[in-house]
Amino acid sequence: MTDKVLDEKTWPQEAEAAINDIRKHVKVASISSQLHNNNQRIYINLTTLESTDYCVEMSGNGFRVVGRKYDDTTLSSIENMNYETPYALLNNISQKYRESFGGELMNKLLDLAARNSEG
Repeated sequence: MTDKVLDEKTWPQEAEAAINDIRKHVKVASISSQLHNNNQRIYINLTTLESTDYCVEMSGNGFRVVGRKYDDTTLSSIENMNYETPYALLNNISQKYRESFGGELMNKLLDLAARNSEG
């Protein structure tokens, strides 16, 4: 992530783009309507394929788990590191994410190989 500060209109757009990228590999992902989102950070409520809930902060520093339930920011920054992408964060907290993402990638590669062998 870059150090640029996004405005209050751009943060939700960036968060929605991140959510759309991971949507197939999690049960639920949505911007928190309870927590104060601003031009410095935005909070995403997330449920992994293992049915584990998290609150994730998205900021200029990246993505970080800040709570172990929706709309919860009680975990200290010392407890959880920042990840540059939502994929890196999910890769660390969800085995089923790794399996889902890896399976999708494998299917795309097999499809590409099949198309190349036809032509």
